[in-house]
Amino acid sequence: MALTSDKIFVNLPVKDLNKSVAFFKAVGYEFNPQFTDENATCMVISDKIYAMLLVEDYFKSFTKSGISDTSTGNEVIVALSAESRAQVDEIVDRAFAAGAQHYNDPADHGFMYTRSFKDPDGHLWEFMHMDESAIQG
Repeated sequence: MALTSDKIFVNLPVKDLNKSVAFFKAVGYEFNPQFTDENATCMVISDKIYAMLLVEDYFKSFTKSGISDTSTGNEVIVALSAESRAQVDEIVDRAFAAGAQHYNDPADHGFMYTRSFKDPDGHLWEFMHMDESAIQG
């Protein structure tokens, strides 16, 4: 039997929780107030995907290693699907309008289209639309 999980919680350290919340609200995300205080918030990506934005000192209480310096490297790229190419553009354009930094140029592979950005804490986010009917099985 294959191992499966029904939800994902991505934990990301942030320098300024209020700034991060404002940024991601501008992108279009909502937050669960039940899991929000001065140390953390739960960003709702979907009914099964959440990003826990944790103030750096609080994040450190969950790990024995240091926090990655996003100005010199990254530990993860959060890659999320979108319903269409237009939705990819809409999401990433909102992120840029909210102050995101450019990361990679858009990539069009025919069956898959991607765009990406860095959030205010330097975390990499990639949005993609894949035409699954174009993939030969």
